Amino acid sequence: MASKTIPLRSEVADGDKWDLSALYPDETAWEEDLKAFQEMIPVIDTFKGTLSESAEKLKLCLDFMVELEMKGERLAYYAHLRVSEDEGSSDAQGRFGRYMGAASQANAAASYQTPEIQAIPEKTMKELIASPLLAEHRISLEKLLRFKPHVLSEPEERLLALQAEANQTADKAFSALTNVDMEFGTIETADGEIPLTQSTFSLLMIDPDRSVREKAYRQFYQGFEQHKNTLASLYAGSIHLDVYKSRIRNYPSARAKALFPDKVPEEVYDNLLGSVGANLPKLHRYYDLRRRILGLDRLAHWDVYTPLVADIKVHHSYEEAVEVIDAALEPLGDEYRRVLKEGLLGRWVDRYENRGKRSGAFSAGSYNGEPYILMNYKPEVLRNLFTLAHEGGHSMHSFYSVKNNSFQNYDYTIFEAEVASTFNEQLVAQYLMDRADSDAMKAYLLGKQVDDIIATVFRQTMFAEFEHLCHKQVEEGSPLTVDSFRSIYRDLLNKYFGDAVELPPEADLEGLRIPHFYRAFYVYKYATGLSAAVTLAEKVLTGGPEARDAYLAFLKSGGSRYPLESLALAGVDMSRPEPVNKALARFDAMVSDLEKLLL
Repeated sequence: MASKTIPLRSEVADGDKWDLSALYPDETAWEEDLKAFQEMIPVIDTFKGTLSESAEKLKLCLDFMVELEMKGERLAYYAHLRVSEDEGSSDAQGRFGRYMGAASQANAAASYQTPEIQAIPEKTMKELIASPLLAEHRISLEKLLRFKPHVLSEPEERLLALQAEANQTADKAFSALTNVDMEFGTIETADGEIPLTQSTFSLLMIDPDRSVREKAYRQFYQGFEQHKNTLASLYAGSIHLDVYKSRIRNYPSARAKALFPDKVPEEVYDNLLGSVGANLPKLHRYYDLRRRILGLDRLAHWDVYTPLVADIKVHHSYEEAVEVIDAALEPLGDEYRRVLKEGLLGRWVDRYENRGKRSGAFSAGSYNGEPYILMNYKPEVLRNLFTLAHEGGHSMHSFYSVKNNSFQNYDYTIFEAEVASTFNEQLVAQYLMDRADSDAMKAYLLGKQVDDIIATVFRQTMFAEFEHLCHKQVEEGSPLTVDSFRSIYRDLLNKYFGDAVELPPEADLEGLRIPHFYRAFYVYKYATGLSAAVTLAEKVLTGGPEARDAYLAFLKSGGSRYPLESLALAGVDMSRPEPVNKALARFDAMVSDLEKLLL
């Protein structure tokens, strides 16, 4: 019955769908551009061997590659968005597949360029970069040259490139095993019997019935127990590959290699682990509060996610949600609000669910199109209002980055992106708190913010510490086994949850089920992003026009600076522990407020 209430894509009103005409007016135009892109590929080879001859020759190549990459980005975004709006469309899937084939050919053809540029003698390279002809390419060239000590000879680089597909084996096998092959059975709930899957597990962990939560937890991890040796082998293989790549490219560690592209010192990572570790008593205090609110003698691992305050019965139409967001973002000034509001009420956003549409939400900003947003908005779910504000933060980051930078310098990093999105959520939460008309609403908003900090700062830092310890063990010559993985993770669970939470024997299997671990040293950026957002939101809310302008300068910097440099423009120094400590102090204060409201 439920499927009949979800409209087909063709049944959704045009005004509720994104307008992709800023990319292409129709599929015919896309096909013509794909053909033009393919016809450009043979030209790439004509620049080979000329890049060191003169600034003019290097500029010819770089200008051509910018034109090619801009065209490729436009093709890619259109194809990706069309797949996202209806993943069951064979036309959309075929279009995306044809783009990927052409992009692979272009990447292969251009593979000589980085080694050839990095082979240019240092004296000659300085002269080339100093030429006014290469002014627009200076930043991207300087970033590329940072990697020179870690680039091998052309034949060696070719061999590494040929390994690219094989290197994905552990990740692909993990995904296939956990999402397709593993069976977890079903769980009986108040709403009937539902299948237990990777997706439904998180929903079952917030079920109000504690017996349902416990059964789902134990049954879920029993599935991982049955495949623990395979899972441990896959993750160990991924770690060994990380270590291998770092060693052959002359990095001091796998972590150093992962942080190098963003120019983030390892001290930033260590500061995060140290600050969160020192503040764990605040988290343990919260878990004891949770136990008391839930009326339990002992809080179990399956009790830590169920909401302390049920979803408040509110209703914001999409248009009303936009009005709330617009009002909440008043401290950011007229231009920010006007552009975002026009985009959200215009055709940036694909608003509602349709059959075949990708679940969840995302923002997809590109240089030539609008900063499009995919939503599956539901008026009765307050968190969807926050999600819209979050994705709007990403989109405005893209808007300012494009407006103030050339193509080669506009694309910002994930480290920065997580700041712009969670910053907006901070402002919306404060706006709603200031206008909350009941203790229930205040408790709900506090609970959401507390949960966000736990999920984004504490939990992601625990993951980051696990990754670091596992990689360090291999780098020090110790083998990784099922038992060593579980032992490391068990120690971290005890450290982060403390005595307040009962951890069953299977709890440490969680370390073998996190897909982010196959993209090593990535999750710490979630924790640093929210920490920076908390500090910056406070500055903008209390600091007046100067603080606002500093934050907007950060958004405008795009990819023209490294992350720590661009955040310094906004007034936050992520090389020091203070922003993380400030976020955790705010967490502690909110826990105190929550205690007053609920006990």
